[in-house]
Amino acid sequence: MKEIITGAEALMRSLMNEGVDTIFGYPGGSIMPVFDAMYDHQNDFRQVVVRHEQGAAHAAQGYARSSGKVGVCIVTSGPGATNTLTGISDAILDSTPIVVIAGQVASSVLGTDAFQEIDLVGVTQPITKWSYQIRRAEDVAWAVARAFYIASSGRPGPVVLDFTKDAQTSKVAYEPQIVDNIRSYVPYPKPDEKAIREAAELINRARRPFALVGQGVELGRAHNELRAFLEKANIPAARTLLGLSALPTDYPLSMGMLGMHGNLSCNVNTNQCDVLIAIGMRFSDRVTGNLNTYAKQAKVIHIDIDKSEIDKNVKADIPLIGDCKEILPLLTELLQPADHKEWIDSFSEYDAVEYEKVIEKALNPKEGHLKMGEVARKISEATENKAILVTDVGQNQMMSCRYFKYSEPHSVLTSGGLGTMGYGLPAAIGAAIAVPHRTVCVFMGDGGFQMNIQELGTIMEQKTPVKMILLNNNYLGNVRQWQELFFNHRYSCTPMLNPDYNMIASAYGIPSRLVVDRAELDAAIKEMVESPGAFLLHVAVEEEDNVMPMVPPGASICDMIFE
Repeated sequence: MKEIITGAEALMRSLMNEGVDTIFGYPGGSIMPVFDAMYDHQNDFRQVVVRHEQGAAHAAQGYARSSGKVGVCIVTSGPGATNTLTGISDAILDSTPIVVIAGQVASSVLGTDAFQEIDLVGVTQPITKWSYQIRRAEDVAWAVARAFYIASSGRPGPVVLDFTKDAQTSKVAYEPQIVDNIRSYVPYPKPDEKAIREAAELINRARRPFALVGQGVELGRAHNELRAFLEKANIPAARTLLGLSALPTDYPLSMGMLGMHGNLSCNVNTNQCDVLIAIGMRFSDRVTGNLNTYAKQAKVIHIDIDKSEIDKNVKADIPLIGDCKEILPLLTELLQPADHKEWIDSFSEYDAVEYEKVIEKALNPKEGHLKMGEVARKISEATENKAILVTDVGQNQMMSCRYFKYSEPHSVLTSGGLGTMGYGLPAAIGAAIAVPHRTVCVFMGDGGFQMNIQELGTIMEQKTPVKMILLNNNYLGNVRQWQELFFNHRYSCTPMLNPDYNMIASAYGIPSRLVVDRAELDAAIKEMVESPGAFLLHVAVEEEDNVMPMVPPGASICDMIFE
């Protein structure tokens, strides 16, 4: 005989059935039956109570992207649900699998503007893979199984379950369910063998092939397949912001980062190659610059699991729709060994220019205030280049991503598509919980840190050993940089009057250290890295330090400026 339980308990059982071990959340009236059921499952789930629902969504993202599992957060209705919208939006743009479960008023009063009622399904449909309202306890097991399947399969993304209060309290004869197929939903398209042959022939004829590696390689866990592909035909590769750790920094065929603040050689040679092979990337405007001048000389092969990305921004001569983990070996098998030495050597000429004009000054300043780049590189080296880099958004993001080094997959967590200030701190909490064996370093600016600074309370309570690096320039630095370059130094609303961050950290029981002089930096980094728990390294950096090189707005991707 099937056990008769409440809908709330059915949710707990269904989450256990999906292998969930951590729940990020915040209780409230319309979700109270679920939190009451959670009381009996304290040994089954790590229950992380954040200090704001936005933090719950970002923590679930950090958990998902560092572990490869689906992140879960549970919140109440109304403002509790709407506070997760930024995280949900971030997740859809960065293909992050999370399931957000929100309480809802009783089905009998839906549509009456009851207290804390909001049409969550209507609000979230444009920013989710699937959004569904559970009105009956009988639908819980099915809805949860379907939600996890949709969130994690194909191109991953967020799913929202809107859970009415009466469905939580009513009884059901519970039976676990598995969903592994949905009619009309094809998460893994079958590769086109004819197109793969055509692509291989094109690559074999190429004199200057160039691979652009995106997050799809990380999501598809196709790291080994990517290397085999690149090595067989000796193809140089560049990485997008979200794909940075798809290849180790010191991998011989990895040429650097693409995009607005990427490496000069990668951007210039995008417009010099004869065959462009895009692997699990979406041709973001931050990567392409002016589309009218982007790679017009090249034949384009685009590998992506999501058909909607094909021809969206850049016309593909040969689209290969499917999972890169499946497509790359099929393509590699048809490739002929090649040399391409002269082509690969051409990257070093541009690298030398960038090093002289930018990198040397960023990493080895002779005098003056501390630079963001030197801080990032020193911390990376102090962790033997094995740490997970989490960033907030702004100059701290670009500088740390440029100068951190990566030796392991799934080592970069950053808000790429939405550019969410406030992402860094809660995402780092999620990562530290998901992969406790790895060091998690989160870089933040003084603006983004304050957007979710309340999550220091979560760190205090959960004892998550997050290494926090605050690059404090007393500005909203990225906006200030644009104001300097394009708005005649009119610093409107970007100077920041900041609090005593070290005193704030102390209030949460978190050790910290303020570094102003370069001579103190190494010792402070050592103290942070060797600290067994959370630590705030507060670094006063040059106020008007700019992220260079840079592609100005509207310019060609290869027209980078250096000052």
